[in-house]
Amino acid sequence: MPALTLSGISNAYASMRYPVINPSNSKCSTIPIFSLNNQYSRNFHLSWLGFFVAFLSWFAFAPLIPDAIKTDLNLTSEEVGNSNIVSLCATLVVRLISGLLVDRYGPRKVMAGLLIIGTIPSGLAGTISTVQGLYIVRFFIGILGATFVSCQAWNTAFFDKNVVGTANALGGGWGDTGGGFTFIIMIALFNQLLANGMSPHVAWRVAFAIVPVPILLSVAAATLMFGTDHPAGKWSDRYKAVATTLPTSDDQTSNSENIKTKSGDDIETGDEKNIEVTVTAVTATNLVSELDAAVNNPLSLNTAYEIVLNPLTWLPSLAYMTTFGYELAIQVNLATVLYTLFKSPTFGQTKAGYIAGIYGLLNVFFRPLGGYFGDLIYVKFGVPGKKYLTIACGVAQGLLSLGLGFYIDNHSHPSLEVIIVIFVIVAMFNEVANGVNFSLVPHCNPNSNGFMTGIVGAMGNLGGIFFAIIFRFQPYPLGRAFWIAGVITVGVNLLLCIIRVPQF
Repeated sequence: MPALTLSGISNAYASMRYPVINPSNSKCSTIPIFSLNNQYSRNFHLSWLGFFVAFLSWFAFAPLIPDAIKTDLNLTSEEVGNSNIVSLCATLVVRLISGLLVDRYGPRKVMAGLLIIGTIPSGLAGTISTVQGLYIVRFFIGILGATFVSCQAWNTAFFDKNVVGTANALGGGWGDTGGGFTFIIMIALFNQLLANGMSPHVAWRVAFAIVPVPILLSVAAATLMFGTDHPAGKWSDRYKAVATTLPTSDDQTSNSENIKTKSGDDIETGDEKNIEVTVTAVTATNLVSELDAAVNNPLSLNTAYEIVLNPLTWLPSLAYMTTFGYELAIQVNLATVLYTLFKSPTFGQTKAGYIAGIYGLLNVFFRPLGGYFGDLIYVKFGVPGKKYLTIACGVAQGLLSLGLGFYIDNHSHPSLEVIIVIFVIVAMFNEVANGVNFSLVPHCNPNSNGFMTGIVGAMGNLGGIFFAIIFRFQPYPLGRAFWIAGVITVGVNLLLCIIRVPQF
């Protein structure tokens, strides 16, 4: 038993260190996160890093707007709420557009382009002097939220069906933690600038110049220099990487026998040009799926029409609208809610921001966990397993949000500790649901993954706008927005049970 355990640990480490390539489509059947000496590892890390740094500008207003920016620009609470909604609007449109661009030009170039374009409004943040200027800058900074589409499509292009859920969830989850780290970074920098003698009027503006702009440009440059378009090489060569027909189980067994392997389940190693691999070490590669021969095709009107009318498009889209949309609304409103509930000499903007940042930081673990669960359940229950797990997590999130709202509204002096515990549990189900969802997306319209990812991502933003509007127009009592969002989430997810999915 000890030897078996050690062997299992060794193989698990090897799967995170060395790429294992499926010869039928050149995709990787492991996630080698502890390496940078191959294109699969580099592209994975660049995908989540690009999405991560986008948050440093996209959510940079959220931790400072409850007090510093609101006071400096003489904003009303309604104008703060409006600016939160505006910040999500551009992302909605650009996610759809970027999905089309990904299918045509590839995720690497689209990712770098979005980061470069996003530096322009980020650099102009310090020039804001009116509420109209705040709306304009936050709208165009929202372009950076579309980096999510490139992140997910990039991982889908490089990772095989048995790990694509985990790869997407790790990329999305680690990227999402940028929302949490932004709270920590911007508040700490703002407070340090105040300690150095700057006025609040100058300090929040300087914070924008120091953090987002140089980091966005640096990651864009790294993406162009070190990333690759596709396992086949250039994006235009992507059709060369797949077999002309879907493989059968016998074909895959034959392929694995033709590859040089060690005895047992050990994973061979090698340099980037000569990686010796085995597919027999991964159980799920023996499942025959449409993903085996799927290739991103440029969108045509007929294809767009078919995708829009396909119920498989709306299954993950509506689910993501209620889960990631909820997360977006919470991340831009939670600090303000906590500040309003507990404002005192010992509880100010800084404390509210740090506590609110917990929600985003939990993505580092729970969204990847959702992707892992999706891949795990796929081996036994196929795509239906991913579907019902996504729905179950969404329903649980809705019920917990309902409970949080009722708790706040039914207690004149709610406990901060209780609220933190409840919203952490809400975040667990919320972020697991997001992770499972993007293990489901690659199975829906797989030959238009960029466009599909753009639709689902855009629907997530639409949900963010929708839930942010609830927080904007139902500010009091403070728990009302939470329980209204919970009721909607439960209802929508239960309706999705009727949509049929492929077996594998």
